[in-house]
Amino acid sequence: MSVVLVDAGGTNIGSVRYALQRLGVDAALTADPQAIRGADKVILPGVGAAGPGMARLHDLGLVDLLRSLTQPVLGVCLGMQLLCAHSEEGDTECLGVIPASVRRFREAPGVRVPHMGWSRLRATQAHSLLAGLGEQDQVYFVHSYAVPVGDFTLACADYAGEFSAIVARGNFHGMQFHPERSAAVGARLLKNFLSL
Repeated sequence: MSVVLVDAGGTNIGSVRYALQRLGVDAALTADPQAIRGADKVILPGVGAAGPGMARLHDLGLVDLLRSLTQPVLGVCLGMQLLCAHSEEGDTECLGVIPASVRRFREAPGVRVPHMGWSRLRATQAHSLLAGLGEQDQVYFVHSYAVPVGDFTLACADYAGEFSAIVARGNFHGMQFHPERSAAVGARLLKNFLSL
């Protein structure tokens, strides 16, 4: 099985790659369209802001390619947000494969932005990506923007209201949290993606 990490400039690339190595997968880091198109699985990691993230994908000539992929694709953290139609962050048009608009958390008493820390996942529909997920399982988040719950939501988390933690539409999947920093639960979810 060939797995590629899209070199979109995210600072979590090294930790995602190491998490995959622990699962026995040596994922190549690439921005080469031919390598991405030919991979069995594609992972779009990302940490940072939507505007620069999309600008880098445009600069690399990867926007139309990513939209056209037919193999399983996983967006992680910012990578998941870039799969959506639009982000409030910088009023950014994103890839548009998940029909959602990414919104900033609203600060309120007791609600600090960014959301940082462990939160419990709640499955909202059955999907093989969630195999083995327990009712009390938690994952690690660091984000200021979130995707509202919709038909594409597989699991949600709660931070001053529910938001999408795991999404899927066709062959495109996203995890808002950092599976590479979420211990055994994150490793299981990554393994589930590799098994799709």
